[in-house]
Amino acid sequence: MATQATTTNTAAPRTHRFSFLQIATALQTLTIFTQAVSAGLLFTTAYGEVLHDVGARVMYGASMLYVLAAVLAWKPGGGSTRQIWYATGFLALASAQVAVGIAHISSVHVPLGVLMFGLSVLALARQARPGHQARSGPRGQGRSTR
Repeated sequence: MATQATTTNTAAPRTHRFSFLQIATALQTLTIFTQAVSAGLLFTTAYGEVLHDVGARVMYGASMLYVLAAVLAWKPGGGSTRQIWYATGFLALASAQVAVGIAHISSVHVPLGVLMFGLSVLALARQARPGHQARSGPRGQGRSTR
C-alpha cells in the first residue's frame, strides 16, 4: 500500500479583485499609450493616420467610461468625490487634446498627450496601492473628514 503525503497550506490564497474604476483607469492609460504608438506610426506608415484617428475616438470613449466608473464607485457608498474630479479633469484634458489635434497644433498636442499619460499612470498607481479601498468606502470609514 502506498502512502500519500499531503501538505496543507494554512495561509489563505491571495486574490485581488479589480474594481470597475481600476479597470476603467487601466483602459484609459492603455488607450493613451496606444495613441503615442500610433502617433509614431503616423509619420512612418500609410495607415498611421487612420490608427491615430480611430484611437482618438477610443481614448475619448475610455475617458467617458472613467467618469462613469468614478460616479458608480462613489454613489453606492457615498464616499469621496475625489475620483469624480480626477475623471472629469481627464475628460476635459481629452476634449482639449481632441480639439488641438483636429487643429493640428502639434506644439500643444504632443506635450498634452505626455501629460495625460503621466497623470493617468499616476491615477492608476494611486488606485492600486494597498488600502485604497478603505479610503474610498462608505462614510464613516477611512480618513476623518476634519
